[in-house]
Amino acid sequence: MADQSPTSALEDPGFDPDFPSTGVATTAQAVSVLTWAYAAFPRLALVSSFQAESSVLIDMATRISDHVRLVTIDTGRLPQETHDVLDRMRQRYGLAIEVVSPEADDLSKLTVEHGTNLFYGSPELRRSCCDVRKVRPLKKALLAFDAWITGVRRSQAVTRAKTPIVSADPLHPGLTKIAPLAHWTRGQVWDYIHQHRVPYHALYDLGYTSIGCAPCTRATQPGEDERAGRWWWEQGESKECGLHWAPDAG
Repeated sequence: MADQSPTSALEDPGFDPDFPSTGVATTAQAVSVLTWAYAAFPRLALVSSFQAESSVLIDMATRISDHVRLVTIDTGRLPQETHDVLDRMRQRYGLAIEVVSPEADDLSKLTVEHGTNLFYGSPELRRSCCDVRKVRPLKKALLAFDAWITGVRRSQAVTRAKTPIVSADPLHPGLTKIAPLAHWTRGQVWDYIHQHRVPYHALYDLGYTSIGCAPCTRATQPGEDERAGRWWWEQGESKECGLHWAPDAG
């Protein structure tokens, strides 16, 4: 691996960290970002929710490195299909997947005070649920790493429209956040999956376009926004859980 500190790697990644400013992103570009990342950061996590973008990144990463550390969050409310594709990924790529979960005390306090379906009560309660089940477990897991890879794409939502390929992570100070597919379209993601016969989440075949916890996700209709099926009962709220964006982060 390259003898670089995380800071120097971020300052000089060896490519334009915001390419392409125009035109279409390519598989070769995403692979070059991942290749750089695995050389620059010995403590690198690939964080997966087992959505389509995760499938692409897992396939790419395992072609580049024999030491892929795959981290996922079991919120306790995931659909069975998420567990099924996790097992398929484990079998296909021979990965030891690191599954992190909410703290039992935090979860107990939340549900005793607000009930198990508090997310329907208000956007504030929904974000509290996401915080306990997703944000805190990821924050704790990332303490063991210097950088992490995510499948966030700019075209997924307005809150993600300026996502850089490589940046210091404002929500996890001291870490570098890497989004190799930031400039990809949904079509490119599925083209890669079909071309390489990559396992993918079964709910996509039932009309889902974004997948999270079971009670907070539904299939979308033609013409709807890609993330319209997330917390669909909320009006005028951002379709974010806090892993990649927070209201006070702009």
